[in-house]
Amino acid sequence: MEYNGKKALVCGMAKSGIAAAKLLKRLGAEVTLQDMKKREDIAADVLALEKEGIVLYTGANPDDIACEQDVIVLSPGIPCDLPFIAAAEAAGVAVISEVELAYGLTPCPITAITGTNGKTTTTTLTGEIMRAVYGNTAVVGNIGIPYSDEVQRLTENDWVVAEISSFQMEKAKEFHPHISAVLNITPDHLNRHKTMEVYIAMKERVFEKQTAEDFCILNYGDEACRKMADKTAAKVFFFSSSEKLEEGIYLDGETIEVRWNGINETLINVNDLQILGVHNHENVMAAAAAICANIPLDTIRSVLKAFAGVEHRIEYVATVDGVDYYNDSKGTNVDASIRAVLAMKKPIVLIGGGYDKGSSFDEWTQLFPGRVKHLVLIGVTAPKVRESAEKFGFTAISDCETFAEAVDLCRAKAEAGDCVLLSPACASWGMFDNYEQRGDMFKEQVRGYLK
Repeated sequence: MEYNGKKALVCGMAKSGIAAAKLLKRLGAEVTLQDMKKREDIAADVLALEKEGIVLYTGANPDDIACEQDVIVLSPGIPCDLPFIAAAEAAGVAVISEVELAYGLTPCPITAITGTNGKTTTTTLTGEIMRAVYGNTAVVGNIGIPYSDEVQRLTENDWVVAEISSFQMEKAKEFHPHISAVLNITPDHLNRHKTMEVYIAMKERVFEKQTAEDFCILNYGDEACRKMADKTAAKVFFFSSSEKLEEGIYLDGETIEVRWNGINETLINVNDLQILGVHNHENVMAAAAAICANIPLDTIRSVLKAFAGVEHRIEYVATVDGVDYYNDSKGTNVDASIRAVLAMKKPIVLIGGGYDKGSSFDEWTQLFPGRVKHLVLIGVTAPKVRESAEKFGFTAISDCETFAEAVDLCRAKAEAGDCVLLSPACASWGMFDNYEQRGDMFKEQVRGYLK
């Protein structure tokens, strides 16, 4: 789409929206940036966009101007069922996601990674692998770096690695990566998508436009992912932590094996990795599928050995009085926190709870007996998690009003040889701005114990 001289409305004044507004302005569009926040609550750096010629529309939905636009770009946090969106589309206005905007301007191949859990670790690791060959690789998307910030610096000789959320796919129209990956599917974001069928359909859009010239990386051990093999036109490349595959990448005891396109060799021993847990072995296999982009195995192997993990994802913080502290603040859903609990090799003092996304906690809490020494609960889901845990006979539970109180209580409950794990199985909203703030506060308090 040609944007010069067009009227463009960008909804949402967080990172993605700001990046999209700036990009559209550089492309010559007449840009309005909208948010439900009142003007007095808008940060100074956003207000400064007015000096760049971007109009700010605050404190309300843009019902009165939506149908006048040539294009509306939605940030991921904007629900797609708002009345002004339907009205605009009925009037012939193009309504797209920020990812779709950037995709349409991308001159080089794209690897797009989605799934319920593991996206950020896999995207970061894949980015490191691709950078070893394509130095100007852009690692963007749900990982926290807006695609729109990076797209104009790319050439046809570069590569994009994008972490893609279900929200970003809701208004994707032509998004077409050369390599797509769906890591796993478990219930998440049902407060927005309403049903698992809709949630899965949004994940499947990552490969919807792919052809036989492309590759789709799927988790063979995840039934929902395995079924996607029949829905894509791309060449399917499976990975598995539970099955030996005739073709693909699989975990065989302590080694990861590659069987693909004439290659038949061990990629790496998992003991040579710095990241913990079978879920991370799956992330490694998905990232190693960069072999589809003709990346040499020796290059992949070297990057895997050097990779130390991603902040807020089973991140080792410190050892205090013989107790190991781990920050898994990105454990914002049940499946992620199941993986964190299973990755721990010591008795766990666990911090759980937070914002309620409508999930059942039973699959998580049934793991507690014999693994979790004490559970410390925070947030609005505390009663719901307690009820679930007690259903399985687990009663070593405390409630805390504040996060700082919860961390201090964990320190009091833990003994040398234990670990304290922040993996809440809930979003951070209501108590924190985001999961990063929650994790940073945890790390700061723990490191304070060392002083």
